[in-house]
Amino acid sequence: MKSTDNKPLKSFEAFWPFYVAEHSHPLNRRLHFIGTALAICSLGAFALTRRKRFLALAPVSGYFFAWLGHFRVEKNRPATFTYPGKSLLGDFKMFGLMLSGKMDQEIERLQRASESE
Repeated sequence: MKSTDNKPLKSFEAFWPFYVAEHSHPLNRRLHFIGTALAICSLGAFALTRRKRFLALAPVSGYFFAWLGHFRVEKNRPATFTYPGKSLLGDFKMFGLMLSGKMDQEIERLQRASESE
């Protein structure tokens, strides 16, 4: 996966607009939010109980909902296949922005920036 001009996305700052564009459908973003929340809860449960099943459940729940959003809703290939580290950071950044109610503002900001290029 590369940027629209087919150049590799080397920094997270360069990757972020691409990541947001790949998550343009609100339902896809909501599914990512659910998956990330469940993954965080699973990690928290593991920290409290030390039961390995919670540790195993974290990536399963996170990826299940994210991939459901990409393959069924957005109909695109998850960025995690090409940019696993940046994609994970993107998931957490998007989660934080959604939690704070600022994701829509971020989408608008990136759209304005893209139009001015």
